[in-house]
Amino acid sequence: MSDYDSIVIGAGFAGAVVARELAEHGGEQVLVLDSRDHIGGNCYDVADEHGILIHKYGPHIFHTNIKRVYDYLSRFTEWFDYRHEVVAKVGESEIPVPFNLNTLKMVFGDEADELQNLLIERFGEGARVPILELKKADDPRLKKIADYVYQNIFLKYTMKQWGKSPEEIDPSVSGRVPVVLSTDNRYFMDTYQGMPREGYTPLFEKLLDHPGIRLKLSTDATDLLEFDPESDTPIRWKGEVFEGKVIFTGAIDELFGCRYGRLPYRSLRFDFEHFDKDVFQSHGVVNYTVSEDFTRITEFKYLTGETDKAGTTIVREYPFAYTGAEGEIPYYAINNPENDALYAKYKKLADDCSLTLLGRLAEYKYYNIDAIVDRALDVAKELMDE
Repeated sequence: MSDYDSIVIGAGFAGAVVARELAEHGGEQVLVLDSRDHIGGNCYDVADEHGILIHKYGPHIFHTNIKRVYDYLSRFTEWFDYRHEVVAKVGESEIPVPFNLNTLKMVFGDEADELQNLLIERFGEGARVPILELKKADDPRLKKIADYVYQNIFLKYTMKQWGKSPEEIDPSVSGRVPVVLSTDNRYFMDTYQGMPREGYTPLFEKLLDHPGIRLKLSTDATDLLEFDPESDTPIRWKGEVFEGKVIFTGAIDELFGCRYGRLPYRSLRFDFEHFDKDVFQSHGVVNYTVSEDFTRITEFKYLTGETDKAGTTIVREYPFAYTGAEGEIPYYAINNPENDALYAKYKKLADDCSLTLLGRLAEYKYYNIDAIVDRALDVAKELMDE
């Protein structure tokens, strides 16, 4: 007989929020397991050897229009008022992205006023116009803008990010790349934006600090739990039947030994470097949309506001195909009909085990921070209402 009402596998946002809700509002005893030696999942941050707060798994910037998510997380952190701006390195120039009216002036010079008037007359001030829509326009001046954005901001960056040739890139992906008819250089337009003032890790420490939650790190769930979808008692805890709830937030294919084959993901390699100078680049994130074999460089001091610290630390991101090798981490699901059908096979195994699946890896879909917190709150309520 287990001492726990629920077992949550994974201590990222998905797992931590569900665990907190079940413990705090469901009155449950909850065990949280994570194979890593730290909480926070991919949002984990830590001071490096130079004292600079870094995001070990790449930059994570909070933004949302969902008030209940902002209010919920505000229980566990104060916020540093950070407004994210991104530039793209194109030749010797740095231009704001998404492409906006400021970018238009930088790129097209004397033509910019005419092009701006044309864009606003056609689409309206403040509109976000997909480049595919501009490409289809009957006016060659609009096509000219679309061609520039496609070639210099979207195409090569996307090829690096997803490992695809131009012919293999789904037109719907490029269709989401906008030209923004505004002079606002912010990357996100959400009502609530910022960074946890003390960092993400202290936020997670507070989130998981509840007498109903026990945390076990550096623990592979399959060392303690057995999952057998063909059995009448599909979940066993230390060899005994477990009748409580199990919420799984990890890689669903790996939980079942990749029995149908591995689900495809894109992964990332992060190369960190420290410099003995105040700043390295002009913005927190600079995208390399044309040159270089990395996609972007992040300089953390912009994101965290640690301007009083000596020196600065950056990270370069190199995308590659996830293989499951030691040390690799799956980041981005590659959703297409074939891969989604493969995922459905694993989901059936999970359903047969009465597992609750939650998060990027368990659900094989992309979530921003706010979306997964919102989803986790809903899932927790559903579980408590059962």
